[in-house]
Amino acid sequence: MKNFSELGVDALVLNAIQEMGFETPTAIQEQSIPVYLETEQDILGLAQTGTGKTAAFGIPIIQLIEPQNKFVQALIICPTRELCLQISKDLTAYSKFKSGINIVAVYGGSSIDRQISDIKRGAHIIVATPGRLMDLMERKAVQIKDVKYVVLDEADEMLNMGFEEDVEFILSHTPEQKRVCLFSATMPRQIKNIANRYMKDPFEISVGKSNSGNVNITHQYANIHAKDKYAALKRYVDFNSDNIYAIIFCKTKNETQEISDKLIKDGYNADCLHGDLSQAQREKVMNRFRHHAIRILLATDVAARGIDVTGLTHVIHFQLPDDIENYTHRSGRTARAGKLGVSFVLLNMREGGRLKDIERMSNIKFEKIMIPSATEVRDKKLLAFTDTILNTEVEEHIFDTQVQKAVDVLMEADHKELVQKILSLELRRFSVDFMNEPDLNASGSDRGSRGDRPERSEGGRERDGGFGGRSRGNRIFVSLGKKDGFDIRSFKDWVADSAGVSWKDLHVDVSGVYSFVDSGAEHSDAIIKSLNGKEFNGRTVRAELSGDKSSAGGERRSSYGGGERRSSGGRSEGGYSGGGERRSSYGGGERRSSGGGRSEGGFGGERRSSSSSYGERRSSGGGERPEGSFRRRESSGGDSGGIRRRRNS
Repeated sequence: MKNFSELGVDALVLNAIQEMGFETPTAIQEQSIPVYLETEQDILGLAQTGTGKTAAFGIPIIQLIEPQNKFVQALIICPTRELCLQISKDLTAYSKFKSGINIVAVYGGSSIDRQISDIKRGAHIIVATPGRLMDLMERKAVQIKDVKYVVLDEADEMLNMGFEEDVEFILSHTPEQKRVCLFSATMPRQIKNIANRYMKDPFEISVGKSNSGNVNITHQYANIHAKDKYAALKRYVDFNSDNIYAIIFCKTKNETQEISDKLIKDGYNADCLHGDLSQAQREKVMNRFRHHAIRILLATDVAARGIDVTGLTHVIHFQLPDDIENYTHRSGRTARAGKLGVSFVLLNMREGGRLKDIERMSNIKFEKIMIPSATEVRDKKLLAFTDTILNTEVEEHIFDTQVQKAVDVLMEADHKELVQKILSLELRRFSVDFMNEPDLNASGSDRGSRGDRPERSEGGRERDGGFGGRSRGNRIFVSLGKKDGFDIRSFKDWVADSAGVSWKDLHVDVSGVYSFVDSGAEHSDAIIKSLNGKEFNGRTVRAELSGDKSSAGGERRSSYGGGERRSSGGRSEGGYSGGGERRSSYGGGERRSSGGGRSEGGFGGERRSSSSSYGERRSSGGGERPEGSFRRRESSGGDSGGIRRRRNS
């Protein structure tokens, strides 16, 4: 692989991108930058979100701009204000050591007068959303007749949002002699039409197959009844709450607001984005989400366009999108920059045909999982609780005389009894009502075909067919974890390399001092044999089965940091009973049931009223409206997702 210098990037730009932490180019950058710098060809790029497209066109544009020429030399058109701002920020960073380049972002929901003033001061590069750019063109506030470089970023999303005529109108006002660079995650007919009309013998770059999903994303679904969707969502989030950072997609603004309000009421760190929010509200929500003050964001497809957030662990589809290509856009928001991610579908039984269509068109394979039972959620939470205790750093300075007296009293107690008392306090948080909640998995047909319901393992993952339709899966306990320097990706790679199996055949959960590996039964012996007794950083690794011996009435064992729990016939010895009110979660945030409803687990953070996130009233009526379109104009104070329309004069 070449470095940026070998791609032709000059010293000034190279210094800037090295300061940003760029070391080696991505595939799309390695193919695009030399073509942009060394030829006069147009570029047609097919690449998923998160592959580094901005740098692929931004770095060469910054290098080619001539600061002494005070006119608009480059025009970058993108679908949303969030993406517009992100591109502008990146271009500004690339040009840090090349003085005199003025970059202006123009988009709806912000003062148009200020944007006009910024352009008048001399703009070399304009990054714009289509609606606001057309408004500026009508006001004669911007001239693009001498533009040298035009970029259409996320072109398929612009077309999905109704901007096809807007884009064609804008391109018709650019000069005949220009370079056009078009990037898209998918290549529908409309994109090909634009390419044929406005591009000349483009150099085609493809990173991945058309409509294909990111290979680092695990695609999962669970069959549920429509009436159980919200309960299933909470159960899934509770089970994954130790590391979840997610966007949940809904179809309508009403539903987005309603589910967000319910989650907030039930104590989850959640909020929402939709077209009825003002720009100020939207920016507050996004700022909190980027800083992880909000761990779950509810959004419609339109409101989420252009969101660029790193580190998302999950994309959850409360419903599948109507447009199959939108599934690729949704799921592509996780597993960026080489990280792993999960795209999970709460599948209504009637949606099975659409799931098959997505598999066929997107070249991906969905894995069926089971919604965890209340017992499995409790067990996972208990593991997290013991993990927290084991990983808590002891701060000697806080143990003054009075605190030490309390320590001395506890030390006089029987150690086994003391541990049992601590666990009993924690287990009381799980009310009897919660533990008696029903199985939420829908039985019967599976994606349009009849079949027996798969057996569930401890982690909610199906066993029969859970690993590509192969033999029954097993769960393996491994005595290594985060304390040993592992994260999910590195641990998965280490297990795969050690056992000589493909990482695609594995699913892992990594905790502080231990981890679990889920694999097909045909790989279990090899994994245990290769890991058990292996030396790692001076420690002897322990690896052993930790799963069901039978699906009904059989003995089940699970390890809590070395301890063992056995149950037979579905009952746990010692009967973890826990009545009373549950009021706290494992991350420090308070969770209370309300109005007869019950919530469990979750994660820390403040608890807010469901009526408003910031003291600002939100309406939830109406359908989602895209930003601008042909013969539409944006008002300068327009909301974030919807655009006030008026006829062009």
